[in-house]
Amino acid sequence: MYLSEIFEKAPHIKITSLCSDSRAVKKGCMYFCLEGMNCDGHDFVEQAIAGGAVCIVHSKELHDLQNGVAYIRVANVVETMNQVADKFNGYPSRQMRMFGITGTNGKSTTTTLIRDLLNHFSPCGYIGTIAIRYGEVDKEPIHTTPDCLILQGVLKEMADAGMKNVALEVSSHGLEQGRVLGVDFDVVGFTNLTYEHLDYHGTIENYFQAKAKLFHLVKADGVCVLNVDDDHFEALREECEARVVTYGITKPCDYRADEIELHPTSTTFTLVHHEESYRVTTNLVATYNISNLLCAIACICESGYALKDLIPYLDTLAQVDGRMERIDEGQPFLVIVDYAHTPDGFEKIYSYAKAVTPSDRKIISVFGSAGKRDMKKRPVMGEIADRYSSLIYLTEEDPRDEDPKEIAEDIKKGMRHANCVFIADRYDAIRTAVETANVSDTILILGKGDETFMDRKNGTQFYMGDHKAARHALKHYYFGNESES
Repeated sequence: MYLSEIFEKAPHIKITSLCSDSRAVKKGCMYFCLEGMNCDGHDFVEQAIAGGAVCIVHSKELHDLQNGVAYIRVANVVETMNQVADKFNGYPSRQMRMFGITGTNGKSTTTTLIRDLLNHFSPCGYIGTIAIRYGEVDKEPIHTTPDCLILQGVLKEMADAGMKNVALEVSSHGLEQGRVLGVDFDVVGFTNLTYEHLDYHGTIENYFQAKAKLFHLVKADGVCVLNVDDDHFEALREECEARVVTYGITKPCDYRADEIELHPTSTTFTLVHHEESYRVTTNLVATYNISNLLCAIACICESGYALKDLIPYLDTLAQVDGRMERIDEGQPFLVIVDYAHTPDGFEKIYSYAKAVTPSDRKIISVFGSAGKRDMKKRPVMGEIADRYSSLIYLTEEDPRDEDPKEIAEDIKKGMRHANCVFIADRYDAIRTAVETANVSDTILILGKGDETFMDRKNGTQFYMGDHKAARHALKHYYFGNESES
């Protein structure tokens, strides 16, 4: 593509790539001078030109302009970068139906459910915390919501591969940093808003306003799908500029789950929609996952699919990696791996664990808390775990440059009753929990899910993931299978 096709009155220079990192610039690149929290792209213009940049998009005055380089000054580099990336990649989001899901908890589950259900009818891609998936492609994610240059490139790949739909997790960071400004959303959904990321946003109001940005990006003839059970429902409804559709469990709404029956491996409920009732069985467990399922169903049905056509697929949904993942190696007790790392997430999963664990059996917990992140939530999470657990193993969980033991001490400030032990190595903590469990107990391994890394003081290091750690520990230390690696 030529620069003159992107900007009016610009010189006829061929642009081969887009970049906002001066270290990654290649010959023929358009370089965007982004202002970040720790550095300013305007300071690296010379480095970008040395790397081969032929166009510089900037908002601040630049000096020592070089011949043979085009300089485009704009009011907002982020907005311009989104517009250019969208055009450079052939407007990919316009070629597919775009679903955007935001909220504190449930984004990964809801978007995965949308993809899995839609794939029965029309090819759907997924972009989020777990992976980037479309067709037979399965890539490691970079961020929950990639920056716009990566995102638009991935969307182009999906469109070229024949995807007709995309389910995209939209994080508050992604919204605040303008990563999705170039995406044309057809349907946007909201799961919930609870205590999280206040180290970044500062206040819950700022956090809410970041989430609300998504509902200003939906097409005029699009749909906003909202959770009536969330405390922020009314405020968010006021932010919506497109048609609003509601779902929930406790209040009247467009898609409601009633008469919920929880079981260890399934859930049965009555789905009420437009005065029609359907008795539904799904292999999803826990009440909050029924809420996520309702959100996914509402998003799909409001985009043109019949509810009755979805229902047959609800009892064979693929298990979402690291989200309420039941680890079954034949042991006589329940092992659940979940990504829960917030007070609200804890409250929901512990409520489920209490419902499925016999009253005379133990709930055993394994978790920690991330270093340099939302430190105030630590004792709150400790209090919730203490309220439900008989035995707690505190361990590392992306400690970064904090001491995991000191993080554990912060968590313990909220505990009063449960027997609590600190085990620094996360695998060892999981192994010990497995060795401690008795028949009909429940082990909850929380915080990391399927993440295959651990952020420590000396950088990001490989970690097998809680799901694999639990399976390995069961095979080797509960069943004593020494033949398997």
